[in-house]
Amino acid sequence: MRIGSLILCCVVPVLAFLGAVASAANPFAGSNLYYAAYVNEANTSVRTFRGLQNAGMKVLRVWLDGQSETQKGTNINPFPDLEPVQICNSVSSCYNDTVLDHLDEFMLLARSHDMKLLVDMHSFNALQADDVYGTEYGIADFYTNAIAQEASDARFVHVLNHVQTTLHQPWKELNEYTCGFEAENEAMIGDAQTFIEDHQQWQCDRANTIKTELKANTGVHPRPHWVVLTGGESWVVESVQPGFLNCTALDVISIHAYAVTDYYTSSDIESYVQQALDANTKFIVEEWGVCYYDTSNNDYPSGAALPTDTRNYNIQGWAANITAAGLPRLYWEAIPNADPHWGGDYEVGIVDGPSWNTLKQAARDALSAPAGFNFSEYLL
Repeated sequence: MRIGSLILCCVVPVLAFLGAVASAANPFAGSNLYYAAYVNEANTSVRTFRGLQNAGMKVLRVWLDGQSETQKGTNINPFPDLEPVQICNSVSSCYNDTVLDHLDEFMLLARSHDMKLLVDMHSFNALQADDVYGTEYGIADFYTNAIAQEASDARFVHVLNHVQTTLHQPWKELNEYTCGFEAENEAMIGDAQTFIEDHQQWQCDRANTIKTELKANTGVHPRPHWVVLTGGESWVVESVQPGFLNCTALDVISIHAYAVTDYYTSSDIESYVQQALDANTKFIVEEWGVCYYDTSNNDYPSGAALPTDTRNYNIQGWAANITAAGLPRLYWEAIPNADPHWGGDYEVGIVDGPSWNTLKQAARDALSAPAGFNFSEYLL
């Protein structure tokens, strides 16, 4: 997600049952919490995982970007970027592993609550905010410059070889704690849909780097290796590209959708599911959310708050649509505190959140539905 972006229109979806392709599995739910590594109170982290576990959620998606201030009402410790000063290009002493060290602790806590982490190793948000890559290349050349691509690949290899501080094994051997990796959150969205269409190979090349490194580990795995994901785009049509479907290194196409029209007709979503099945790949609704305000697309938060019952009805209805399509989903975002309703607001607070019980029940409901794609071998 582009933090603070203006995307969602809050209307109730009107969707018939989508007729998912059943398999020997069920869809699952999870959440995003991009600043998870920065939560500064251990009891807050425990409370978060207890809430997610109680909802039957299986995956928490986290990012590696640095943060310097309170996020969405959550008190955090400021942390630097993984590459805070310069592009490191495989020079191990150049990387600042603070965020990785904190996620070391976080993944153990996740595992103890029957959850795994999905790790996003860079984000368009950081690029747009002029991190070292944005400063050097901007938001277009970053994806077209061969030197920038090599530097990104070096970053991913560094992350996958980070040695977990308690288990003393590199992350690329810890498939009991992480379910997947992706190169970048919403890669290329700042350059328009045509740019994404013209540069689909960027995703496949980065996925090949990640997949090759994961296969190079020496650990013994009781379960299959991780999934490698695209990291999503701004909406469904952007998120699903032929070059992604046909890339053997990409296991999962990540869908990011904040407009109900993305799931408005059964023929649309069923056609996408069928494309994935034909390509022997999988889909996940990696980001979805129901807004707190009553305003239309690109016109909030100037409006009024929706009545709680209306928002809960929206959450329940849209979640049911995604479940009916047989797709797993990660909400944006279940947060560990009451929602302060900052900016473009999709969040649901685990603590005192009037919509938390609705989101929790929707997550539980998914566990008994038929799935279009079987992820069970990657979950706890």
